[in-house]
Amino acid sequence: MSGRNLMIYSFFMRERSSGPAAGMRGLPNHHLSCCVNTLLQTFSATWEIGALLDKWEAAGGRADDRNVPLQLKRVLAAMRSDSPRPAPHRDFLLSLDRNCVRLNTQHDADEVFLSILNFMQQQMDDKPLALEIQNLYRISVKTNLECLECSSVQTLNTYMLGLPLHVKEDHDSLEGCMTSFFEHQELRGANCCFCGICGKKTPSKQAVKLLSLPRILCVHLKRFRNHGGYTRKLDCRVTFPESFDFSETVKDAFSSDFAQDDCKYTLHAVVVHSGYAMFGHYTAYVRHGADRPWYYADDSHVQQVSWEDVQSTYGGPRRHTAYMLMYRRGPEDNGGQPELSG
Repeated sequence: MSGRNLMIYSFFMRERSSGPAAGMRGLPNHHLSCCVNTLLQTFSATWEIGALLDKWEAAGGRADDRNVPLQLKRVLAAMRSDSPRPAPHRDFLLSLDRNCVRLNTQHDADEVFLSILNFMQQQMDDKPLALEIQNLYRISVKTNLECLECSSVQTLNTYMLGLPLHVKEDHDSLEGCMTSFFEHQELRGANCCFCGICGKKTPSKQAVKLLSLPRILCVHLKRFRNHGGYTRKLDCRVTFPESFDFSETVKDAFSSDFAQDDCKYTLHAVVVHSGYAMFGHYTAYVRHGADRPWYYADDSHVQQVSWEDVQSTYGGPRRHTAYMLMYRRGPEDNGGQPELSG
């Protein structure tokens, strides 16, 4: 997709929005930055990120225009101010560009999100604090791979920073997507895995079970498909709740080693994609607390909206569609003081 076409589409989408809203700052669009702008709104609504970054002082306090977490800390602080003007974030965009997340380029929001989390892990000199930030999103899982020829089982413990959910090409729901993700899957043909007992690639059965759930559950609705060398977007309807209990939504997702009591989640941010796979625009619905209103952020334009407006992102032909969902486990806050344990 050409930069000119994306710029025209982004301008058109911004012109449809209202002016600034109280209690939330927009972000100007620089060099086709709608994807990054949207992610910054979700990071701002995830107050735990700002609270942890505020604890961090880079070694020597020196400025580093390549340091993504340092620039993120500064822009999140600016977004918390009461100024009615859009928040300045050009330095953050330039820091990403210097780390190969280029300006004037269309990006995938999920890929940029994971890149920013990885930059924080790599570029923060306080490694325990960097790990604490990553742990906000860490989903620990156990994968069992059973060979269908010799019945041997391989087990691997690993983690993800988001839950990638396959979307059906007709009506679906978050519950349905999660159930499908944790179902046993047979791997055959090109998907066969190597079995050490058989000494060759064999058909196998894979099962993924949860070891622990994160404070912030990032759900990626995989709406893009590669078909015949072309990428297309699925506009099918996918419903999702404002809150849910993971233990009740997906019964067979948990390992016997899972020990958490609280599995209840509340939605606080939705990354929205409008348009087509190669011609689109990102916006966000966010709220800064369960008892606070929803806002719609389209670059520098922000307006207060309702939960019914958020539900309009379920999808459908020629509709703007939810692409990433951010849920928070447990209470929103603790008497105004961030509670970061657990």
